[in-house]
Amino acid sequence: MRIAAPSGATPTISGPGFFTPAPQSLATSVSAQPSWELPVAMAAAVAGILRGGLPPRAAWLPTLQTVRHGSKAVTRHWRVMHFQRQKLMAITEYIPPKPAINPRCLPPPPKPPKEESGLVRLLRQDIVAVFRDNRMIAVCQNVALSAEDKLLLRHQLRKHKIFIKVFPSQVLKPFLENSKYQNLLPLFVGHNLLLVSEEPKVKEMVRVLKSVPFLPLLGGCVDDTILSRQGLVDYAKLPSLDQLQGQLVGGLTHLMAQTHYLLQHQPVQLTSLLDQYVKEQNEGDCATSANEKLRPPDPAPDA
Repeated sequence: MRIAAPSGATPTISGPGFFTPAPQSLATSVSAQPSWELPVAMAAAVAGILRGGLPPRAAWLPTLQTVRHGSKAVTRHWRVMHFQRQKLMAITEYIPPKPAINPRCLPPPPKPPKEESGLVRLLRQDIVAVFRDNRMIAVCQNVALSAEDKLLLRHQLRKHKIFIKVFPSQVLKPFLENSKYQNLLPLFVGHNLLLVSEEPKVKEMVRVLKSVPFLPLLGGCVDDTILSRQGLVDYAKLPSLDQLQGQLVGGLTHLMAQTHYLLQHQPVQLTSLLDQYVKEQNEGDCATSANEKLRPPDPAPDA
């Protein structure tokens, strides 16, 4: 910033950032005062100049003032260590002893057990309830189905009271390892979903899955019996339970009737034979008595 100097004043610069008036102006201002006021006036003038304010005399105002812009001086730059000190530091450097056994050969320290979250405990309870309350559990590969296809599949299965359950493998596999269903573990590779039902409705499930060929059936468990995919297909070909019960009742009735016939056949045959024998005996007795009546009496012997 530059300020026009008043007439009769010639500023000079003494040192960085300090401004002093010309000697003539200072001498003129000093000579106009008494001798006992000279040190006081000079001190006041110097103090005013140092603090950047107005001096007591306006005749020799500073006409130029500089403002410093920039960063502060950096005094913490890294300096190269003296070579003798470098040698001393290299000689006195601490070298730790090598361990007798390589740390990589030692067994890793035991990891602290991770605390289960509430979500994991809730999912485990749901898995236990699913495997306890359902007689049919089928495992399918969870492929990328569209929302519309998935909704349609859920609706078709729900008609037969078959429900779709999806659980994360991190929770499902530990449960299977410690249960009687551990032989189902090879089926759980990647993303899977479960088709569960309280009744073994395998035929309805296979019929619905035939309409969704891109949803592969891997296997399952029916009444605590583990079946493969072909086993489930063969199970679906079996007649219904009502039909089997009717066939069983018909077979048992036929066996009972045959048993009753066999039990009654011998006594009836024996009775008929005895009746025939009695009848023949009666007929023989009647014929003998009739012959005796028709025979003439024997003549009396001669005396």
